[in-house]
Amino acid sequence: MKDKKDLKPDKRKKILVGAIIILSFVIGFIMGHQDALLSRIGYTPEVYRERLSNSDADFSIFWRAWDLIVENYDGEVDYQAMIYGAIKGMTESLGDPYTAFLTPEEAKQLEDDLSGVFYGIGAEIGIKNDELTVITPLNGTPAKEAGLMAGDVILAIDGESTLGMNIDIAVAKIRGDEGTEVTLSIRRDEEVKDYKIKRAKITVKSVDYEIRDGNIGYIEISRFDENTTDLLRKGLDELNSKEVKKIVLDLRGNPGGYLDESITVASEFLKEGVIVTEKNDKNGDKEYEYKATGNGKMTGDDIKIIVLINEGSASASEIVAGALKDQDRATLVGETTFGKGSVQEIENLARGSVMRLTIAHWYTPSGMNIAEEGIEPDVRVELTEDDYNADRDPQLAKAFELLK
Repeated sequence: MKDKKDLKPDKRKKILVGAIIILSFVIGFIMGHQDALLSRIGYTPEVYRERLSNSDADFSIFWRAWDLIVENYDGEVDYQAMIYGAIKGMTESLGDPYTAFLTPEEAKQLEDDLSGVFYGIGAEIGIKNDELTVITPLNGTPAKEAGLMAGDVILAIDGESTLGMNIDIAVAKIRGDEGTEVTLSIRRDEEVKDYKIKRAKITVKSVDYEIRDGNIGYIEISRFDENTTDLLRKGLDELNSKEVKKIVLDLRGNPGGYLDESITVASEFLKEGVIVTEKNDKNGDKEYEYKATGNGKMTGDDIKIIVLINEGSASASEIVAGALKDQDRATLVGETTFGKGSVQEIENLARGSVMRLTIAHWYTPSGMNIAEEGIEPDVRVELTEDDYNADRDPQLAKAFELLK
């Protein structure tokens, strides 16, 4: 297996492609604040002036506001909190729900999420049509048991409207200590209903597999964590030992995770070729192709693959599904995916804080922009609320039908 850093030699930072998580120069400005000529209108620190393409940027406003608070506010001032708040305001002004500044506490929460252990209700959420939306309730969690479904719109959290709310703020409000409760106001179709859900410790294993009737291998990948490829390879070794030649790869409700894991997972089924292309739309000449590693365990032409997708399949799972579809390696069954095709890079800042910044967008091998279109299934099969309530799974049933 290639070292993760070797996937893209010129980039050494971890890249997230997912549900769900900074301009560090502000801190430098504040450290040198006493030596600056702040009274000059239009002041910009010399070291950064040449980097600003917008000549209208007037930093004197920032410093004047800072001084007014420091000198005149009748109360205790937390200067570090002011810095964090200023940076959060900058990132939120971009209007991108996936770009965010994370305080040390929030950064630790993101790290816990990607380790597969956290405290909350077990629902992955995202922004869709400018609304806070449930990407998927995870199996065996309070969210699933309470009856939440992929596509549910969260109108309010404990009575507070989610209109315009950042994903990280929403996640922080939904999370909480084990045993406490949170109330979500949910809109499903035209009906609005409150769900009171008790928080619990959520432990997520990213890969499950088994052999079904007809010697069909069923593999469910729920997210792309740091050990997803390792877990998948163990499963594929077992399937190979039983001479399994038919695979159902279930990516429904998979909100994404690490880019490198999506590349190595797709490579287990592809001999060669492009898996996904990263393009920076601001600088059109900047793009990078991620290709199959060439050492997969299920790349034989005699192996037939069905991939299950739905509106809860996002980001890294869309990369895998799109690559297998475009290279005619698998038949996709289900519903159109979420359409989260932007690339977030994680930059570690001072004191444990983190910047999560959208730096590019993903394109499938055929050139489709995932963020604009999502991944369309080859065979469209809906899973209705009646199916859900009756424990029917017509999508999975169709996959088995196609493999027989």
